[in-house]
Amino acid sequence: MKSYIINIGDELLIGQVVNTNASWMAENLNKNNIAVSEVVVVGDDADAIRRHVQYGLDNADVTIITGGLGPTKDDITKKTLADMFGSRLVTHGQTLNHVRDYFSLRNLPMLEVNYGQALVPEDCTVLFNKMGTAPGMWFERGGRIVVSLPGVPFEMKWLMDEYVIPRLISRLGHDAIVHKTVLTCGIGESFLAEKIAAWEEALPGHIRLAYLPSAGEVRLRLSAYGSDHEKLAVEIDEEIAKLREIVGDNIYGYDNDTFASVIGDMLRSRKARLGTAESCTGGLIANKITQIAGASDYYVGGMVSYSNSAKINRLNVNPNTIEQYGAVSRQTAVEMARGCLSCYGVDYAVATTGIAGPGGGSEEKPVGTVYIAVASRSYVHCEKYVFTTTRVQHQERTANQALFDLWQFLKKEM
Repeated sequence: MKSYIINIGDELLIGQVVNTNASWMAENLNKNNIAVSEVVVVGDDADAIRRHVQYGLDNADVTIITGGLGPTKDDITKKTLADMFGSRLVTHGQTLNHVRDYFSLRNLPMLEVNYGQALVPEDCTVLFNKMGTAPGMWFERGGRIVVSLPGVPFEMKWLMDEYVIPRLISRLGHDAIVHKTVLTCGIGESFLAEKIAAWEEALPGHIRLAYLPSAGEVRLRLSAYGSDHEKLAVEIDEEIAKLREIVGDNIYGYDNDTFASVIGDMLRSRKARLGTAESCTGGLIANKITQIAGASDYYVGGMVSYSNSAKINRLNVNPNTIEQYGAVSRQTAVEMARGCLSCYGVDYAVATTGIAGPGGGSEEKPVGTVYIAVASRSYVHCEKYVFTTTRVQHQERTANQALFDLWQFLKKEM
């Protein structure tokens, strides 16, 4: 089954709102063996909406639209679809009662435009939206499906999970798609591609490989297409086993794993505790760690020691170390990590100090220079890196690299 996604809204075209709906929809459709052929963003323009809906009807089994279902004048999707399919708008009783209750519970007056939320094209199947006031709509024409959903992300997701995906799954034949993502770090995309070139070349024709690079890591997504889901899953696992033999030291996880989740599992399993001391990353490492539920099992706390005085007074970095070697130095990073161990009474610590830019660099220490130290009670390991990126990217890359270094450090201590 092939799908076509249309996300509607001027706010998406001008960059005022990030189009997170598209990525979520594509991921969840593919998980359920519904391939996404194209994703388009369309403004609040009736002609453009009609043109793209017709394209979907001509080229895909299902067209899924988000946006343009609100009560204001710029929300024109519902009327455009009604006109396109030659259908009049009628009141949907369940939705009208739901909208009335919505405003009554909030002690708000129900305006005339709010009554319009309950209007739907007469010949559509209404997808009742208990999460909001705009219902979803399901149309069928000539064996093809058009679904219109609200653009509010949590409403769209609920309707997709509750109605759309289950209905589409019930119509699937025997087509199967299996995706598996391998998460790598510590090696650039071009170097990784060269290292696994022979393996990639030998992949069966029905298994495709995609490189998905981001700051400090590269995700490798394998997608297998066929008719037998279990057979495809076995084939994917076999290919990943071959990949591990080539770049196993750079693979830190799979699919929805993160550095933080993998490290958390390792720390929890050995009942160990972690602390962080950050300068150039400004708390980003701590943020990544605490995004994982249950991080308090192993993460004690962190310090953003941005100034020299904070390094000296809070982490007990020797003032002579900073004076002799500089705040951005191997020696300072090592003392920051040791100070963090002592300050928080933890088993492991990670520390960063660097020059994020755009100014502050020198010939000896150019912008992008960073030192990352990882310490246990018996040993400290420190590496120097130079990331030639923007300030924000530098921070992201440094945080990811720090977690990767910590992961490698923990592996060696197992």
